[in-house]
Amino acid sequence: MVRPYKVMGQKRKKKEKYDREEESVQLDENDVLQSPKKAKTEEFSELDKENAEQVIDEMPGIPIVPADTGKKPGVIFILEKASLEIGKVGKSYQLLSSDEHANYLMKNKRNPAEYRPDIAFQAIQTILDSRVNKIGRLKALYVRTQQGILFQIKPHARMPRTYKRFSGLMVQLLQKLHITAAGKGEKLLRVIKNPVTQYLPINSRKIGFSHSSEKLVDMYDYVGTVDNDMDLVFVVGAMAHGKIDKDYVEDYLSISEFPMSAAYCISIITTAVERKWKIL
Repeated sequence: MVRPYKVMGQKRKKKEKYDREEESVQLDENDVLQSPKKAKTEEFSELDKENAEQVIDEMPGIPIVPADTGKKPGVIFILEKASLEIGKVGKSYQLLSSDEHANYLMKNKRNPAEYRPDIAFQAIQTILDSRVNKIGRLKALYVRTQQGILFQIKPHARMPRTYKRFSGLMVQLLQKLHITAAGKGEKLLRVIKNPVTQYLPINSRKIGFSHSSEKLVDMYDYVGTVDNDMDLVFVVGAMAHGKIDKDYVEDYLSISEFPMSAAYCISIITTAVERKWKIL
């Protein structure tokens, strides 16, 4: 007789003996096994909550009710040379950045290091999140791109909190030239005509900032010398390299011995103004 071949497969190991305390699995009273249907419904409910939060965040305008400031002086910010340029990448228009479109920019003989829209994104968030804006003393926010496009952002506009949504909003703004509030006809963001000086109040001090300026000052001490009935216009560069050189700026300041980001420079400015006006 021919000996039958052994069935292929893994050998069954003998069950090792463990202590009863290690082998037994103790379940708490709160640990209840869920059915797969129930688990799926809970997953969907969590996804619905996340989607609902995203819809709320994507609403272009949830106004902040400003305080009744009357005729009190305010603050105006101007962001110059912001790198906000759109280009057709593939089949869609996108906000060009050095991180996502380096190959596209080099093919078109452009320097990727100059395309930093995240700088303007951080600067805008810092301005709108400041206590100066919360109390209603921010009168206007203007942004001028490197291509010379000037647009206005209303102080009570709620901008997207993530860069991805911000870039989509900028693409929509630069194509349609305005962004309206959800459910309202108010234009929260809109492209306006140059020059920016025609929108500035007459009784105002126009202050620019540059690390190369020879006038190094403490921002709180400098703001204290300005008249209390005068509006303050701050001009900050929103580019990676270079400096702003505008004729309408009356005074160029350097507020640190070290180069700083636009967002941190703005935080120093707003903090000094808040201390001057005793905003807590």
